[in-house]
Amino acid sequence: MFGRLMPTEGKFFELFNQHAELCVKGAKEMLGLMTNFDDLENRVHAIESIEKQADKVTYATVEMLHKTFITPIDRDDIHQLITRQDDILDLLEDAAQTVSLYDLKSVTPEAKRLAELVLACTEKVRDAVALLHNMDNSRKIVAICEEIDRLESDADHVMRAAMSKLFRDEPDVRNLIKLKAIYEILETVTDRCEDVSNIIEGIIVENA
Repeated sequence: MFGRLMPTEGKFFELFNQHAELCVKGAKEMLGLMTNFDDLENRVHAIESIEKQADKVTYATVEMLHKTFITPIDRDDIHQLITRQDDILDLLEDAAQTVSLYDLKSVTPEAKRLAELVLACTEKVRDAVALLHNMDNSRKIVAICEEIDRLESDADHVMRAAMSKLFRDEPDVRNLIKLKAIYEILETVTDRCEDVSNIIEGIIVENA
């Protein structure tokens, strides 16, 4: 009950929502990139632009945190949540730049599937963050967090199968190294989504 009565100076939840929407936007661009490379340069630029927008939201959140005397949830939780959200887009930018710098010539079904799971994870993060302003939503939020955990587990399985296939079937060592790097970054994005989920679940436990 105490959590429900806490004042909400600073519009922190609005900033969380803005950032979560940018994560979804970046993940959609990544899925487009992993579907085909026809518009590689524009998609990489789009993801870089989205990441810069997200950095501004992160900076605004941290700056507001320093200026706000009473916060709606624990100060450390606010900092951890926006920082972990920002990690998602940092990694998406890393993946896009890696594709460009490595001059990867073709996509694989496994890379596309990982990008699909990344998008699904970011959408669930967005859904959970959107409900966080009201602790009466705690059951719904926990259910969404459980979905994020399941998607992260699916990504683990996809990456392990992809690595196995890669080392078994890819004759070009350079291409193997490139694809391995992409697979690992994309899977790590789902790990960061799970980190966000864990922080949100902790907030629920502290405030419900």
